[in-house]
Amino acid sequence: MTDKLVTAEIEGAIGTITVRRPKSLNALNAAVVGQLFEAASGLVDDPAVRVVQITGEGDRAFVAGADITEFVGATPADAMAIALRIKKVTDLLTGCPKPVVAVVNGFCLGGGFELALACDIRIASSKALFGLPEIKLGILPGGGGTVRLTKVAGSSVARMLALTGDPIPAQRAYELGLVVSVHEPEELAAAARALADKLAALSPFALAQLKSSLTVAVDADIESACQAEIKAFALCYSTADQEEGARAFLEKRKPVFTGR
Repeated sequence: MTDKLVTAEIEGAIGTITVRRPKSLNALNAAVVGQLFEAASGLVDDPAVRVVQITGEGDRAFVAGADITEFVGATPADAMAIALRIKKVTDLLTGCPKPVVAVVNGFCLGGGFELALACDIRIASSKALFGLPEIKLGILPGGGGTVRLTKVAGSSVARMLALTGDPIPAQRAYELGLVVSVHEPEELAAAARALADKLAALSPFALAQLKSSLTVAVDADIESACQAEIKAFALCYSTADQEEGARAFLEKRKPVFTGR
């Protein structure tokens, strides 16, 4: 890649994707979305990486939405291509067998909010703002925003945010269940690392099965979801990690999971 608009860094078992367009509030354009997909694909495929984090450079924005300059003069076919590019990234994150954490350090709007909603867990700076402002541009979210927001926070919250286009602060997002914790800006990185370390210490196989079960639970009927959970539960007993977890508990020590 010639222009590093997105970087992927690995430290231990934690892979961190950073959108690096701080002067444009890390807005998404075609190049950023393409590099996001490449960076995420690399971390998803790397067996040494157990947890993936996504954030934005600087302290002003996670991702402040799409780059509106690409919208001027766009045709319906252009809009379809834009939406499909974003969907390709969000589908990759949702389907990733590893935990994916959005570390929201500022504006998280439009396509940025859609990106965060595709992650498993969201933590935020107290200065973060969340919203879907597309309606104010005469359009609507096209990267899964209305769908994933409805599933995460319910129809009432999704309708309020999408229909008004008004953003909400981090504390309100926490109250609505959109983020799991809110931190002062200077404490966000440490909180993100602590969470990533906690997840990275768990069994990768069990986490992948758990993510699969949770995904099925969102859409399937109760019986189908329970059957999927039972199968995922049973598969864990084919691993050395399961044996290690049980023995460590009985021996009153911390387990050491190897991913086997």
